[in-house]
Amino acid sequence: MYQKISKNILETIGNTPLVQINTITKSLPCTVLAKVETTNPGNSIKDRMALKMIEDAEKDGRLKPGGTIIEGTSGNTGMGLAIAAIIKGYKCIFTTTDKQSKEKVDALRAFGADVIVCPTDVEPEDPKSYYSVSSRLVKEIPNSWKPNQYDNLSNTAAHYEQTGPEIWEQTEGKITHLVVGVGTGGTISGTGKYLKEKNPNIKVLGIDTYGSIFKKLKETGEIDKNEIYPYITEGIGEDFLPENVDINLIDHFEKVTDRDAAIMTRRIPREEGIFAGNSAGSAMAGLMQMKDMFKPGDVVVVIFHDHGTRYLGKMFNDDWMRDRGFLEIKKPKAIDLIASHKNQKLITVDADSTIHDALNVMNKFGISQMPVKRGNDFVGSLNDSALFSKLFADPSLKTKKVEELMQAPFPIVSDQAPMEEISKLINKENNAVLMTDLGGSVHIITKHDLIQGISQMSH
Repeated sequence: MYQKISKNILETIGNTPLVQINTITKSLPCTVLAKVETTNPGNSIKDRMALKMIEDAEKDGRLKPGGTIIEGTSGNTGMGLAIAAIIKGYKCIFTTTDKQSKEKVDALRAFGADVIVCPTDVEPEDPKSYYSVSSRLVKEIPNSWKPNQYDNLSNTAAHYEQTGPEIWEQTEGKITHLVVGVGTGGTISGTGKYLKEKNPNIKVLGIDTYGSIFKKLKETGEIDKNEIYPYITEGIGEDFLPENVDINLIDHFEKVTDRDAAIMTRRIPREEGIFAGNSAGSAMAGLMQMKDMFKPGDVVVVIFHDHGTRYLGKMFNDDWMRDRGFLEIKKPKAIDLIASHKNQKLITVDADSTIHDALNVMNKFGISQMPVKRGNDFVGSLNDSALFSKLFADPSLKTKKVEELMQAPFPIVSDQAPMEEISKLINKENNAVLMTDLGGSVHIITKHDLIQGISQMSH
């Protein structure tokens, strides 16, 4: 059935698909269904509560015509607020942290919002924190309103009114477990409250991250300041208790590491064809950690909060993953070893150049060895230690041609050559190996690349 014409983009919020997860969960005895919230116009579940917070504030006069909406947001709530503000005629100013991906900030600016980026590693009370800056701006800017998604119960109400009923109807009341990443707490509390009213036996499982207080608070009743430290995972976990988190409604919290969340985030599009973000990776990783809680016949619904495009510079970027030791490389091949410089052009010197010119090139680029070419052929190599010992003995050699002092050419390997083969080729006489990739480009593999490859294997 076709959907009727929507009067504006806000009418397309909600009614998101529920999709069976098949590959990642094949070892589980139960059915796992993902509530894919990326089909909302802002590509996240936050569109639901952003609109609800605005509508409730309009009703009771907190938000007046032509007003300015000011909020601290990691991006998704801001996107929902910005879209609603355009349709309804408000201005938006958002504060966010330098932990958030650049794509999220750029996306908010695309909708005409002003975005102020604040430091992550300060206390919430610090005047520079994104909470404090947004609170100060509300006092300073006339006719402004701060939704405060953490403590504004319209957040929970949106999910009680929409997300919960949608899941209940889509599963025909068969849902047994709800798995949700917990940040502001609105999604889990609103959806969970509705579902438990329908069937009190439904288990509500919250996903938390290391560096956040939720799990210990649930289990001991205490907020432990020692548990709080910076983490990478976006959109879940907190260092305080938002009013939207109904701790009593949540049956269990499962903590997921940054690494496990990042690796699972990458698996979801590759194995299920669903392009979801970092909090979906956390939720799926947590679900797999809890597999002993599920039995045959169970129907587990997991929320996929936002879209993978928000994380192209992070979890979906190999260099970002590698820098944090998150990339799973079993045994690196040649192509893995050149990953950090795969987009750089190979620096070479011509056999007819002078040694003086060759040294200038090596100094300019900070390299210690370099292939020598004649035309398209690799005919030799230079390495700084051999050159320097010769020049030390006879400085006049600087004027000689490269071909007179060069050493044997570097061996050439294929992009799939195993690391063991490459390490045998690199020795006292030979400082590097060349590799040809599928596109025909040539890259250099040095001792430094080998050492990096070995260090990644140890993760």
